[in-house]
Amino acid sequence: MYCVKKVTEDLTWVGANDRRLSMFEGVYSVPNGVSYNSYLLLDEKTVLFDTVDKSVSEQFMENVEHVLSGRRLDYVVIQHMEPDHSATLAELLRRRPETTVVCNKMIADMIKQFFNLDITPRALIVKEGDTLSTGRHNLTFIAAPMVHWPEVMVTYDTVDKILFSADAFGTFGALNGAIFADEVDFDRDYMDEARRYYTNIVGKYGAQVQALLKKASGIEISLICPLHGFVWRRNLDSFINKYLLWSSYTPEESGVVIAYASIYGNTANAAEVLSAYLFDRGVRTVVYDVSVTPASDIIAACFRFSHIVFAAPTYNSGIFVTMEAFLHDLAAHGLQNRTVAFIQNGSWAPTSGKQMRAIIEPLRNTTVLNGLISVKSALKPEQAADLAALADTIAADIAGKDELRKQKEAAEAVDNAPALPCGIDNNAMFKLSYGLYVLTARSGEKDNGCIINTAVQLTDSPKTLTIAVNKANFTEQMIRESGEFNLSVLTDAVPMSVISRFGFQSGRDCSKFEGCDCVRRSANGIRYIPKYTNAYISCKVLEARDHGTHTLFVAEVTEAVVLDKSAESVTYERYLSEIKPKTAPVCSTVQKGYVCKICGYVYEGETLPADFVCPLCKHGAADFEPIG
Repeated sequence: MYCVKKVTEDLTWVGANDRRLSMFEGVYSVPNGVSYNSYLLLDEKTVLFDTVDKSVSEQFMENVEHVLSGRRLDYVVIQHMEPDHSATLAELLRRRPETTVVCNKMIADMIKQFFNLDITPRALIVKEGDTLSTGRHNLTFIAAPMVHWPEVMVTYDTVDKILFSADAFGTFGALNGAIFADEVDFDRDYMDEARRYYTNIVGKYGAQVQALLKKASGIEISLICPLHGFVWRRNLDSFINKYLLWSSYTPEESGVVIAYASIYGNTANAAEVLSAYLFDRGVRTVVYDVSVTPASDIIAACFRFSHIVFAAPTYNSGIFVTMEAFLHDLAAHGLQNRTVAFIQNGSWAPTSGKQMRAIIEPLRNTTVLNGLISVKSALKPEQAADLAALADTIAADIAGKDELRKQKEAAEAVDNAPALPCGIDNNAMFKLSYGLYVLTARSGEKDNGCIINTAVQLTDSPKTLTIAVNKANFTEQMIRESGEFNLSVLTDAVPMSVISRFGFQSGRDCSKFEGCDCVRRSANGIRYIPKYTNAYISCKVLEARDHGTHTLFVAEVTEAVVLDKSAESVTYERYLSEIKPKTAPVCSTVQKGYVCKICGYVYEGETLPADFVCPLCKHGAADFEPIG
């Protein structure tokens, strides 16, 4: 009999569970089985999102037929060709000859590889940004290469804000009647399996996951429908934040993983003594025997905690076999940003420590604590001091890093927390001049800013001002989208570094606030620059007027605050004469051209177009002068 679950009014889960599977992909233990998710959308056109593993094919086919209830299947979207999601595709197409396969070119090629099936006559080949209307719903396709195969794509329903995320956001474990993460105690019962799933299946591809997360940050998501595990409809940020940590190789918690191998129990004894010492110092510690515990469990723990201690005996002049295998497995998953220490054992020539270090130390941003502990055969009471010293070193290192993290978080909290409204101080308006300003805006989760030189008070009641912004600036686009901005009035002490940061690079290509040592948010949630600034003014756009190369924004002042009464506002004249570096001599090979008087950019050519805009500082042709 069919077994299906409603996701939304139009979308139904038609997947299946496999509780007989003991080893996923023949490598990862799954004591609670695994789910294979597939989703069927009923619209003017019907769409199936992915298929399932062959082991649950009959249940899957029955589910699909039941939900279709005699309707044709118009499309099947294939996002990932791994056989646990595609093994039943050929049978589905045999049963449903009317169905069009929606996929990218690489997927189409892989279908031919797996099934010797040329789907060209019945394929709709899509690429990133392509869309497909099914009636009420509109699907758009997003490339997600190496998350965790090269052909992977994900699909976004722009109407119901659903992300069909392929293998991203998956979880080991069969579904027990519920399909939504909020229907269970996910943190208690499933988070460990979600972590183990990510770190072992996708963990090596942190950069690629970060790229996908960056794409996802620009869209509104109400539901996440992965190919394994639960559908997410509430508290999405909590799970997405886990992915941000895992994919950036940032420890979730401060604590120690002790991974040991032991032949006759002596190395195990050293590991146990160290764990006791660490506990006494308030350090959370988990201990694993690599010869007994599945590697996937230990790898997941290494992604979770900040510090790792490896302990192993020397075996045939090398590392004991189970530890050696585990270390290579861990290194293959690309773990980064961890602090490690080593304990070796040997009855006549202990060498395992040096060899363990050679495998782990090349991992990016790995810190090795000094003081390799060497045990000869069995731990002696006089060596207790060595383990106690190691425990002290680890505890101190954790405490120091925790303090730095707290300080950073506190600073970020101050920088990012919107201030309480401070009203409008007329004295802030008196700071306006023909000078330089950092104009800042926020659209979605993106903060940006640029340099402008035109800001003028327009009326006093209501208090309004006008600014002119070059259309080439990304900030101009963001102001159009958000309808708000902040203006930081720069002082005559402003260094060139601030002007270069906000004026000579594009916010499309970088984060202008990255590494900025002092930023705050005003009451409107937009950043301003408190350093080298005598006032900031928050505004809400009333009107935008097109003036060729520039947009003239007329805006109502919502907040105006004086930060430094005595500091003079920088004038444009002072910037040109005293702050801006003198233009470097133009290369002698440039015979004809024009040089920007603002930033020194050189345009080579006999004639400078009248509408030319400097790619660095965004100033127009009027600010260029002929070379020579």
